[in-house]
Amino acid sequence: MKLKRQPEDFQVEELPIVAATDRGRYTFYRLSKTDLGTIEAVEAICRRWNIPGGRVAYGGLKDRHAVTVQYLTIFDGPAHAIHQPNLDLEPLGKLERAYGPQDFSGNRFVVVLRDMTAGAAAEAGRQLVAASNDGVPNYFDDQRFGSVGYSGEFIAHAWLQGDYEKALRLALAEPNAFDRSETKARKAALRTHWGNWPEAKAALDRSSERSLVTYLVDHPTDFAGAFSRHKRELRGLYFSAFQSWLWNLILAGWIERNTTPEQRVLVDLKVGALPFPVGLDPDQRRLIDEAELLLPSSRTPLPDGPLGEIAADVLAAFGLTWADMRVKKLKDVFFSKGSRRALIPLDDVRSEVLDDSFERGKKAVRLEFTLPKGAYATMLVKRLTEAVGADA
Repeated sequence: MKLKRQPEDFQVEELPIVAATDRGRYTFYRLSKTDLGTIEAVEAICRRWNIPGGRVAYGGLKDRHAVTVQYLTIFDGPAHAIHQPNLDLEPLGKLERAYGPQDFSGNRFVVVLRDMTAGAAAEAGRQLVAASNDGVPNYFDDQRFGSVGYSGEFIAHAWLQGDYEKALRLALAEPNAFDRSETKARKAALRTHWGNWPEAKAALDRSSERSLVTYLVDHPTDFAGAFSRHKRELRGLYFSAFQSWLWNLILAGWIERNTTPEQRVLVDLKVGALPFPVGLDPDQRRLIDEAELLLPSSRTPLPDGPLGEIAADVLAAFGLTWADMRVKKLKDVFFSKGSRRALIPLDDVRSEVLDDSFERGKKAVRLEFTLPKGAYATMLVKRLTEAVGADA
């Protein structure tokens, strides 16, 4: 089974709930792009029209390796289009305020799975219907855990345990599957010279890592101080990743509590396997789905009842309590407060088995569905591929 054999095999269209008018200073556009990230597309638009990025507003980031449609506004933006390779921008009219996440309800997806047997392709369609009946766990997907290296250890976990040197080492020197060649070289040099900061500095080029090592030359044991000088956006991602994984584990415990072993399939993620419910009866789905699961943070109280017990057990496995979920020594990073629903609803599901144009004698299946904003379509794909199994 193959996904994303070509960009057209993964299509996403944002579903706006606002309509353009002829009034307002914000020009409203439809952005279509292929094999291009949202940030890169916006940068290209700003270069083309020589406008600052602060005048552009959009609802969310869309997948790079896909064909996507989304919407944006530009304050006092031009009323004409851009057509260039991989990017089309069409003006639709005006809005009286900037477009944002509150202005769309979800996304419509078209996903094509290829290199399948006829039976497996048909089963994928049946599993899509089953997933719409059961719901899909609202887990954070692997995109959230890009900062986790080969060790599987979370930078924020080390920080919460007060091991600031380990947190810094994981952030700067831990090998990661996504490292480019120059990043691999810098990390290898840091591992080789860790603790000998003058030699480490000499081995690095002019980079953000070198500036942190320069600080350590003068303050050789102030690992917390060096970490606090690391890029804020990266430090924020480190703590968000750990909080997200803890939330995933709480949801996993809630699913396990309310299902039988036969009603669960394990799906592998980058940092561990998680259960997905299958064959739920309506009462089970309602019970699981009615729960609003809090993001672990000392800024909110520990949940009452079974959810609180599950959360406490999850944190205890990391040597932590709910009260420990606060970021010490950093004034510009914190754990988010809020909640997420347990299951993702799927709407308007359709499927069609096709001949695979890339693999002679093989089948493909075209799947269509709508998800609310913030939901990961890749979670649904993992649920489907796991259920279809090795005979795909």
